[in-house]
Amino acid sequence: MRGPVNGSTSRLPADTWEHALVTGNGRQGALCWGRPADGLRLTVSHERLFLPLHPPLEPPDTARILPRLRGLLDSGRYAQAAAEVCRVAADDEPAYAGTVWIDPLVGAATLTVTPRRPGPVRDYRRSVDTATGLVTQRWRDAAGEVRVEVFASRPADAIVARVSATGGFTGTVELGPVEGEPPRPVETAVDGLTLTARFPYATWSGALTGYRVRCRVSGVDVDGPVLRSDAVLVVRTLLPGDPDPDPDPDFDALLAAHAAVHGELMGRVHLDLAADPADRTAPTEDLLAAPVGPALVERLFDAGRHLIVSSSGDLPPTLQGVWSGTWTPPWSSGYTLDGNLPAAVAALLPTGTPELMLPLFDLLDAVRDDLRRNARRLYGAAGLLAPVHMSSHGRQNHFGPVWCQTFWTAGAAWLARLYVDHWRYTGDRDFLARRAWPFLRETATFCLDFVRVHDGTARFVPSYSPENAPASTGSQACVDATMDVAVTRDLLTNVIAVAAELGVDDPDAPRWRDLLAALPPYRVAGGVLAEWCHPDLTDQPAHRHASHLWPLWYEPDPAITGEPVLRTAAAAAVRRRLDWWAGADSDEMAYGLAQLGLAAAALGMADEAYACVERMARVYWRPSLVPTHNRDAVFNVDIAGGLPAVVAAMLVRGAHGRLDLLPALPAAWPRGRVTGLVVRGAVTVRELRWAPGAVEAVLWSAAGARLVVGAPPGMAFDGAAAPPGGVFGGAPAPPGGVFGGAPAPPGGVFGGAPALPVTLPAGVSVPLRAVDT
Repeated sequence: MRGPVNGSTSRLPADTWEHALVTGNGRQGALCWGRPADGLRLTVSHERLFLPLHPPLEPPDTARILPRLRGLLDSGRYAQAAAEVCRVAADDEPAYAGTVWIDPLVGAATLTVTPRRPGPVRDYRRSVDTATGLVTQRWRDAAGEVRVEVFASRPADAIVARVSATGGFTGTVELGPVEGEPPRPVETAVDGLTLTARFPYATWSGALTGYRVRCRVSGVDVDGPVLRSDAVLVVRTLLPGDPDPDPDPDFDALLAAHAAVHGELMGRVHLDLAADPADRTAPTEDLLAAPVGPALVERLFDAGRHLIVSSSGDLPPTLQGVWSGTWTPPWSSGYTLDGNLPAAVAALLPTGTPELMLPLFDLLDAVRDDLRRNARRLYGAAGLLAPVHMSSHGRQNHFGPVWCQTFWTAGAAWLARLYVDHWRYTGDRDFLARRAWPFLRETATFCLDFVRVHDGTARFVPSYSPENAPASTGSQACVDATMDVAVTRDLLTNVIAVAAELGVDDPDAPRWRDLLAALPPYRVAGGVLAEWCHPDLTDQPAHRHASHLWPLWYEPDPAITGEPVLRTAAAAAVRRRLDWWAGADSDEMAYGLAQLGLAAAALGMADEAYACVERMARVYWRPSLVPTHNRDAVFNVDIAGGLPAVVAAMLVRGAHGRLDLLPALPAAWPRGRVTGLVVRGAVTVRELRWAPGAVEAVLWSAAGARLVVGAPPGMAFDGAAAPPGGVFGGAPAPPGGVFGGAPAPPGGVFGGAPALPVTLPAGVSVPLRAVDT
């Protein structure tokens, strides 16, 4: 049986929730798993169902011992400094004697449908249609075909299921809590198809006190636990205060309304790598078992976008999106800000879905006071300090003597880049003024208070390069991590630029400029971009993170790309990390490959960028079209955002007023077509088509734009007029020419230059063509 072109089919049933097919509407999700003979299971979840473990704690008061900590770090006693934080914290708050975890995202309930049908099950198939979010399980038995269809409706905010069968259907239906034991006592009661859960211990202000799951069955008779005939089930997880409307139980009408919304988001971008049509409909397990080819990359590009779209609601995706089938998810399945969450949302702007970034900014707005409290308590500073882990609050409560995460001060500055990018991809000046500017300014205030300048050079003491330790010390506690320098350089550059854009004469502007000028240069050690700027800290390249390559993940830092020695050193750093990933023991933390892939694409390293995509595709996806954190271990959505982001970065690059076409195109994709990618400057690449010897593109901007467009490596722009009707169906060029307003020389190239100034009139499609030189 072949599967849908927009999605996947599999012959393999899922025996655990971690192998389930998924559907979601951002707020609510459903895991579809189980076997027909043993019961088909629908495990539902809610984006705000964080099980309260304990009240939010005051962040540790390390501001009062900051001189002592800095003295330890300056003298090279790194591990002792990390231990000192834990000692002082535990003296003030006994809970800090152990590791304090954030509140975990937990599953709400499991609905089990067990058919009573004659004969053995055969021809089982399950599929997901990423264009609609519809999950289907079907099989045959002695009476004919049985089909169970499930989707998560955005308009109705509910999980909707339909059971249909040749010759009618009879089965049992039960609702119960998710499997396992909760870490704190939970009182649950089931009344028919309604489950009520209470957290009696959660008595502190703001704590979630419980939830309710209700299943309504329409169109059939329900006799006790027996479900008769065909049925439509509407399942909702309700938190206290949630409205509980009763939608019309017309399955087809509900699906059509949902597909119009979900499908429009998914349809904004389409990737065609000229895959074999037969491969495009092959079972996913067959594609995963074969060498990675264009069809698998196409499928995972769509699958990743489907997961992130489906788990972006009022809140951004957690480590597991909006899905959970357990009381104890890995790392509590919250928001991990030092890499996981940025990876999950990395493709939202390039693939033209900026409204799905807003939940992240809403989350940060909700915890802004906690971020201020972190800055004040940890470092006696004004401004914002983001924790590594957060869920139901934003306080820095999770740290230890090894994972010394109170020393990570780069989080808010990293998030500030996402605010800036939202403006640059959308051109939304209202967002820039109302939401981005206040966040940038408060984050810059923290930098002014925290960073020391000694003998004219800025020092980051303490510092932290996420989860890695210099080989020379073995302690994650450190000073002058390259990431800290890079994010601060980016933040200060942007806050100065945004102030100018908004016409703000800020009294701190001279201090921003002075600190920017005092930042230390990037360091090269052994021909490789160093992970720590301090010369006493030696690199440890055998590591899943590559945080020193942060300057290449967004708008590449000209201090690296414009300096031959540093550019070469950065390329060497990418290759050295890839050498480690190629080893037998490095199949962990998939999103580290997304970090490397983005850096490689920024440097035009097509082979290396493709190696990252190839390894992500080959190692970290299951037939369910849900990726894993490690090889076939830990349900996780990080590279659901990371893989499409790397593919997009290989096809277009938009930075510093320039758009480059196919900057890192690998030999594995000799021809193809992509529509709808967006770049900074609020420019949409409506269509990009390539084949050996020629590349064609159509650019569009709602407000108009001026930019420089770079031809692919080895090509130059052809000045010949567009064919009648435009390039491959695009609009013809406007009168007077489009390339900077000047007509091209007859049949020629613009001076033979690989880059071209282009003016995009507002709302007009502009065709371009490049050919081999």
